[in-house]
Amino acid sequence: MVRIINPWRALVVAMSATLLAACAVQPPAASVIAPIAQSCPAPAPCPACRSCPAATPEAPKAKTLEAVSWAEVSGWTDDDPRAAWDAFLRSCGRLKAQASWRESCALAGALPAAGSVREFFEKHFLPYRVANADGSVQGIATGYYEPLLAGSRRKEGPYRFPLYAAPDDLLIVELGEINPELKHMRLRGRLDGRRVVPYYPRAEIERGLPALTGKELLWVDDAVDLFFLQIQGSGRVRLPTGELVRVAYADQNGQPYKSIGRYLVEQGELKLEQASMQGIKAWGAANPEKLEALLNRNPSYVFFRETQGADAGKDGTSGPAGALGVALTPERSIAVDPRHIPLGAPVFIATTWPDSMLPLTRLVLAQDTGGAIRGAVRADYFWGFGEAAGAQAGRMRQSAKMWVLLPRNFPAPD
Repeated sequence: MVRIINPWRALVVAMSATLLAACAVQPPAASVIAPIAQSCPAPAPCPACRSCPAATPEAPKAKTLEAVSWAEVSGWTDDDPRAAWDAFLRSCGRLKAQASWRESCALAGALPAAGSVREFFEKHFLPYRVANADGSVQGIATGYYEPLLAGSRRKEGPYRFPLYAAPDDLLIVELGEINPELKHMRLRGRLDGRRVVPYYPRAEIERGLPALTGKELLWVDDAVDLFFLQIQGSGRVRLPTGELVRVAYADQNGQPYKSIGRYLVEQGELKLEQASMQGIKAWGAANPEKLEALLNRNPSYVFFRETQGADAGKDGTSGPAGALGVALTPERSIAVDPRHIPLGAPVFIATTWPDSMLPLTRLVLAQDTGGAIRGAVRADYFWGFGEAAGAQAGRMRQSAKMWVLLPRNFPAPD
């Protein structure tokens, strides 16, 4: 579920940084990028640049990951880490090819069934406290789940709302290939003549685009359910025959995600405590004439693919495949910002149950990403499949602390 928020500005910064390389200065704030480009129009030797300004000093940023003792991991002894073991082994299936993970994953595969998982991590891993850029260690944990929708393979009866596959005219630029500092960021757009411009926002996609004709995977009966399926990134659709079809995130239009719950609160339509998935659905049912305009407040739009084979889950109970490429484990997998948390790593999270002060402290695995998951101390907790999981996910917005567990031979984080 890789969803990128407003990367166009990042591309401008990247190109400006390349332009400034000849003068050996760092690009300052975005507000003065244009004057710099006028002063240094070409990659000429520095004497040819008439007025390249010096870099603006920045306040030192706090270290994102700081090694701590196991005693400093709040709640570590309150959880049974055996419940996360299968999820960890799934991560190892992807991580074992990396030198820094190879030894730990090999040891994990050889651990006897009766072996202590807690002792394994304490012996072979070090905990790192996660901090925000300002040094604070408190963050936010939200929740997501795998929803169930009613749909059809044809547009018929109540099934009027399409799930689209990615259109052929959607362009993707890996910004990390332009500037390594922009790793994990992608630019999405389309061609307009010889120009690359942003891809169409939700409102224009919903009105119908030639590029999406024939790209309909399925049709569902509820626009709000489809909207929240796009937010969750994956789900299941029950056909009239009873068949369950699993769909997963394929791509998105590159437009920034905007919260419709926040908008309803700002407009006085809902109270803050009502701005959950359930509250928004209830508002939509009571205000059908305003629903389309509300949904279009979020210009982001997600395209899907139908999943089959291993990532669909052989027994129908395993979760969808996350960004790591392994099946998510209910209540033991989280989505993170991979710029700060290594994808696949074990993470210990100390938060509380939804709408509660009851502690929720668990070893989980960073196996997914999400467009709204931005920042170091930020997690999206995967609750699983169905209505009960959806009820928990929809209410979850809790304070949280996080610790990343890394192999002892892992390169020291910056």
